Amino acid sequence: MLSSRPFQSFNITALVAVMFFFHFFTALPCCLTLLCLLLFRTPPPDARFCPHSQGLFLSPPPPPGPPWVAIYVSHVLNQHLSCSTVFHDSSEMLWVDVFSPEALFGSPHRSLRVTSVYLLRTNRPPYRSILPEQVFSSLSYLYLFLGDFNLHHLLADPCRSLSEREFTISTCYFDAAFDVPYHILNTPGVYTRFPFDTISRPSVLDLAFANTSLSPLVSSSDTPLPSTGSAHVPCVITLRPPAVMLPPPTPHWALLDLDAVGKALDSFTTLPCAAKPTPNSLS
Repeated sequence: MLSSRPFQSFNITALVAVMFFFHFFTALPCCLTLLCLLLFRTPPPDARFCPHSQGLFLSPPPPPGPPWVAIYVSHVLNQHLSCSTVFHDSSEMLWVDVFSPEALFGSPHRSLRVTSVYLLRTNRPPYRSILPEQVFSSLSYLYLFLGDFNLHHLLADPCRSLSEREFTISTCYFDAAFDVPYHILNTPGVYTRFPFDTISRPSVLDLAFANTSLSPLVSSSDTPLPSTGSAHVPCVITLRPPAVMLPPPTPHWALLDLDAVGKALDSFTTLPCAAKPTPNSLS
């Protein structure tokens, strides 16, 4: 059924967690869950954490070393579309390419790439594990980029007081994103990380970007799901075709009988104006 027509809608869920709650990823009645992206701070779970009853499969093995990202794809999606996953040179970035025989979401594109990234802090410029130009590459088809960037920026968290170091580090990545260009999908001020202690301030570390081809198809970007036990909350991005607004109705002038209209206008009369009120009539 899905292969016979373009996809109408699906959800992409980004999760930063140590515990795995797969009941979040079941298909919705009218909204197919395409991808479930999880960022791990521990090695990914084995097969017993990914039961077939949930309709998910784990991404291919990562490069040597413990992985920081993993991608789960719905079996329903994999039965109708072609999906392939590729790791970056490091284990902190992974993307999945989805290929469709027909156009996706009513767009002219048949390919979608979703990249998950977890930028680790380092002691050398740009003080993150992957360079900005490697993170944000230009693609001519649909491209969604999301993950834990470990960056603080006023566009995502406008009420935060940034240090000079935080501003310098985040600006180089945001500038690289906007030069491609990418559009940030986060709602400003909607926190994605809530520390367990009572001293630290909530923050927006989990960011999502879409290129110009995909951004009109983003229906919503929100955090509606309950806590997973992690300090980070799940971020759900819904993609749908843009709403088609019909033009307002206009007269079909070619079908207008100008002679009949002219006669009607000639015979048209208006009622006489009412007399002006006088003080006596108002008393």
